[in-house]
Amino acid sequence: MMSLAARCGAFSPYLQGTKHAVKGVVFPGAVKDAVPAAVNTLYSTSPGGIRLAHTDIKVPDFSDYRRPEVQDPNKSSQESSEARRAFSYLVTGATTVVGVYAAKTVVTQFVSSMSASADVLALSKIEIKLGDIPEGKNMTFKWRGKPLFVRHRTEKEIATEAAVNMAELRDPQHDKDRVVNPSWVIVLGVCTHLGCVPIANAGDFGGYYCPCHGSHYDASGRIRKGPAPLNLEVPYYEFPDEETVVVG
Repeated sequence: MMSLAARCGAFSPYLQGTKHAVKGVVFPGAVKDAVPAAVNTLYSTSPGGIRLAHTDIKVPDFSDYRRPEVQDPNKSSQESSEARRAFSYLVTGATTVVGVYAAKTVVTQFVSSMSASADVLALSKIEIKLGDIPEGKNMTFKWRGKPLFVRHRTEKEIATEAAVNMAELRDPQHDKDRVVNPSWVIVLGVCTHLGCVPIANAGDFGGYYCPCHGSHYDASGRIRKGPAPLNLEVPYYEFPDEETVVVG
């Protein structure tokens, strides 16, 4: 603080001169000899003792930042407008392409981050060996947290279900539309009434029976009697070979 005061002391006469000069402009004739002589000489060149315009400031040269086509003040810039406009379009187009590609990359990575991992995808499928299921029997597997019924039908069951009159069905669906291989029926073991688990090889139609509210399904998984409104759901499945089925 002491050093600052010492440095400002050298400018004290000029500061005093400025103060009196401003007072002289506001009140002409009020101050005559209050300004020191050294300072008075500095303000003697302008009326009122105050410099009102800074005409000695050097204007910077921006030629290095301007295009060569528009530096000549005697030449119309319209002559080079086409070339400059084409360059602007090129830069704009390139920036747009880069921006769109960057946005696509970000969106793709974001969506990929929400997709299921490899272990989750592995659990979404189940492979079943059909040789372990004897003819006329039904086996239950757990798939995606739900019971999965895999039924090996006999020739009699296949013929019986194929001959069912579609007009008698609450949820009309032909047997051939529910199976890939007539010998195998694969359905979810979830009753379409309230989500109970039916009993296999039971009921009035020899297929599945839900004892909770008395829904009867045939050997094709179609609702035939009871409160259930729809047939048992058929998941997606495929046969890689004659002895294996992959569900999911």
